[in-house]
Amino acid sequence: MMQKTLVRQSVRVSFSDTLFAVLNYGILSLVLFIVAYPLYFILIASISNPDLVNTGQVLFYPKEISLEGYQRIYNYNDIWTGYANTIFYAAVGTCISIFLTMTLGYALSLNVFSGRKFIMVFITITMFFSGGLIPTFLLVINLGLHDTRAVMVLLGAVSVFYVIVTRTFIRSTLPHELQEAVFIDGGTHFRYFFQFVMPLSKALIAVLALIYGIGHWNDYFRALIYLRDRGKWPLQLFLRIILVLNQTGDTDMMVDIAAEQERLRLAELIKYGIIIVASAPVLILYPFLQKYFVKGVMIGSLKG
Repeated sequence: MMQKTLVRQSVRVSFSDTLFAVLNYGILSLVLFIVAYPLYFILIASISNPDLVNTGQVLFYPKEISLEGYQRIYNYNDIWTGYANTIFYAAVGTCISIFLTMTLGYALSLNVFSGRKFIMVFITITMFFSGGLIPTFLLVINLGLHDTRAVMVLLGAVSVFYVIVTRTFIRSTLPHELQEAVFIDGGTHFRYFFQFVMPLSKALIAVLALIYGIGHWNDYFRALIYLRDRGKWPLQLFLRIILVLNQTGDTDMMVDIAAEQERLRLAELIKYGIIIVASAPVLILYPFLQKYFVKGVMIGSLKG
């Protein structure tokens, strides 16, 4: 007991350590405020009086709370169709992207694959040069993907950058002896990939799921170019329509000034509400994948 007391008394925190801790926590708190406050402001602005928001009276808490903007958004008939389509594109597209990225990254990580260097050079070129919009559009038409759901999940399904990350992750994380043991035991590449590579790459898969999922969730340009059927449109296109309709004023010079001001007021509410509606699912999902995301990014970057 006496020894423990002496140890506790002997451990003293110096002034420099205390100063460092104070500055460290202060800087981190400032960074947290800078990152989190814009999100918080959008949330409180979406339920506050737009006149008070525009005049700078809404800073830290909502004033004159109103849910009219959200009511207008959710009363739009096609909003639920857009939600269903976006969830489908994000779920199916993410699964396809992960599978293709993992299989290609695994193949390129094999030393016995003689053509891996040529393929790496070939796919890396696409990171710097692309065919452009018109050749891509013609290719989509010739493949029969125009105005189909497949174009949303197949076009751009693989990111070359994350193929390189996957290859580096597999080569630096999974021991080569494990692969040799599987082959000696009579296993194949399919068995090694599905029974060992995939389960041992959960951190990387979580990172790919988050990044690909966000990409598919926020994708509207592809739908704007390749989809004509409104029943296949994602959520972002419908939100864009709602925003444009409420921001476009009447060109008649005799328009009622009070009605025009009310329309602009409602447009401000809808603008902030749309940001929340489009971002909320991703913000809710991220905390559950955060630990895998950080671990996967560090492994893929430090063990190259």
